[in-house]
Amino acid sequence: MWSLILMGLAGLLIGGVVSFHRQQMPRALTISFGVLAVLALLAAYLLTLTP
Repeated sequence: MWSLILMGLAGLLIGGVVSFHRQQMPRALTISFGVLAVLALLAAYLLTLTP
C-alpha cells in the first residue's frame, strides 16, 4: 500500500519538475524536486522487497 502512495508522490514530484523547468524556475528547485522523486521511487522499490 505504501509503495503505491510513494509512486504517486513520485509522479507528482516529476510533474513539478517538468512544470518548474518550463517556468524557468531556479535550477536548484528543479533538481531538488527531481532528487525527491528518485528517493520516493527508491523507497517504494525497497518497500516491495521486505517480506
